[in-house]
Amino acid sequence: MFRSKSIKIVLSIILLGGGSYAAVRFWKLSAGIPKEFVDSRLQGALIAQNIVNLSNQSVFDLGKINEFDSSKKFDDALKLTEDVLKQSQEIRDQAVELSREIERMIKSLSSIDSLDARQAALESITNRLALISRLINYSGYLGQLLDVLRNRFAGSAVKGQQVTQLVDQINSEVRAVNNFNSQAGQAMDRFDKIVSQ
Repeated sequence: MFRSKSIKIVLSIILLGGGSYAAVRFWKLSAGIPKEFVDSRLQGALIAQNIVNLSNQSVFDLGKINEFDSSKKFDDALKLTEDVLKQSQEIRDQAVELSREIERMIKSLSSIDSLDARQAALESITNRLALISRLINYSGYLGQLLDVLRNRFAGSAVKGQQVTQLVDQINSEVRAVNNFNSQAGQAMDRFDKIVSQ
């Protein structure tokens, strides 16, 4: 009985200590950081990751479009391009949502006490804005690709490498989106280290 009671006391002390540590760490992370910033940061990260996932899926689909085009399966290429274009609309909608979250972060940026933390947050915001800019390019190239495939399907003369070139440009924009998302995440990791000190 004594051993059982001792074990319970030791476990209680460990749990209390762990809970206290977690509470102190959370308090340190949130001290001097506006709730609006924290909420928008988390929501923005989720939206950005969704954009990355959707754009990466489009890379796979664009590879198939290029294959269909090379095999002169223009119906299949056109259908898949229209699917990717619908997906592009979803990406644009997500980009609008991301820009709203970024706007909220910017508005609360001046309320962050630490200058170093503010600088890391600003770097993350800048990378998210660059991500949105590259999505605009992505969308433009995708629209051009659809026009080229429609013209080819209608029997118009289209330069042989035009589809491949557009697919390469779209893939380049997707790589840039991934890169800016990664850099934004790294900046927020530095932000977390600064505010937890």
